[in-house]
Amino acid sequence: MKNNKLHIVSLGCTKNLVDTEVMLGKLQNFELTDDKSEADVIIVNTCGFIDAAKEESVHTVLSLHEARKKDSLLVMAGCLSERYKDELYVQMPEVDIFTGVGDYDHIDKLLAEKKSYFSDDVFLIDGDERVVTGSNYHAYIKLSEGCNQQCSFCAIPSFKGKLHSRELDSIVKEVKELVSKGYFDFSFVSQDSSSYLRDFDIKDGLSLLIKRIELIEGVKSARILYLYPSTTTIQLLKDIAKSNLFHNYFDMPIQHINDEMLRIMKRGFGKDKTLELLDFMRSLPNSFVRTSFIVGHPNETQEMFEEMCKFADEFGFDRINVFSYSDEETTPAYDMDEKISDDIIASRAQILGDIASKATKKSLQQDIGKEIELVIDGESDEHEYLLSARKLIWAPDIDGEIYVNDTTSDNKVEFSKIYKATITDIVGDILTATVDND
Repeated sequence: MKNNKLHIVSLGCTKNLVDTEVMLGKLQNFELTDDKSEADVIIVNTCGFIDAAKEESVHTVLSLHEARKKDSLLVMAGCLSERYKDELYVQMPEVDIFTGVGDYDHIDKLLAEKKSYFSDDVFLIDGDERVVTGSNYHAYIKLSEGCNQQCSFCAIPSFKGKLHSRELDSIVKEVKELVSKGYFDFSFVSQDSSSYLRDFDIKDGLSLLIKRIELIEGVKSARILYLYPSTTTIQLLKDIAKSNLFHNYFDMPIQHINDEMLRIMKRGFGKDKTLELLDFMRSLPNSFVRTSFIVGHPNETQEMFEEMCKFADEFGFDRINVFSYSDEETTPAYDMDEKISDDIIASRAQILGDIASKATKKSLQQDIGKEIELVIDGESDEHEYLLSARKLIWAPDIDGEIYVNDTTSDNKVEFSKIYKATITDIVGDILTATVDND
């Protein structure tokens, strides 16, 4: 298939993105194209987490089918394909090849044979070559696949299975290889990062990871995404805080704060222990605390919702994600009584969403006048005289953008390089900064 053209779309989470990058690594003999109408092969790595994601996946596949040329191959891969493989095979004849979450490293063979295939095991990167996208200095590193938690609302274990951690040596090898290619900033991700290596009966897996990554010359910045309350310990938070490499970046989706609701959601921890962790995170120097809440879970009363709103408003989160409850088959919540109407869920999501926006604005305003470290990504889409940058502690794409509108000297600034900078103002919800480039 030399010189054939490939159009690929990665939907959903950053963990999906890593798998998409593995497929790109297997298909380097293809020429990438943004023009779907000229592609010989179109691949969509789908998300099957909640209704909105499922709808986006199906819509994307169908719209690409409408635009594709004759005799091209349309491939539906990933979580949605895995979760509904029997139904989709019948309901979506537009798709030429179906594959799930076990065969990203076999995509070249599936294309060559033009056949659908679903492995029994979930794929977990281990020495496979990736083509990292979106950055020439930052990469996501997947720690594990699957999850041992039993949250009432989550279907992921039903199609991703139990926790399956990568060996620490495999992760270290991948990071070293990426460093050799110029990458220096890393985000470590999984469904439940704080459970890393617990399937090997190792309770302090993340602490061991931190120590190993700190030994790799060339790594300048790192953060851990998706901590789970009941597997996050104060000792782990202390180990992160002691690190000269890992930021005090704490992304722990707590989903609710009402004690009874947390019990119904099967979150493992109640309010008091969740607060203990959050308060400790917040007390650490230069900490950044991100969380997620779900509104409209079955049995959520107005009083429970108001307690969550009050907490979200007062705690001092830097970022808050708001999810509307999605009724997913195979989950315990699906069979619960006391379902909340769509109208009430939408109303609650709007109310909490406004609180989340206010929290972000407050967090940003607290940076005005401070000296920070940032990385300049390139020219801004907003104006030719503005540069687009990211605060180094922030995770890419989700935590915001900074406009660099001034420098301290006439020296040329370089892209993908860490600079000291002073935050000068805020425009809407975007900070402006002066870079020290003396």
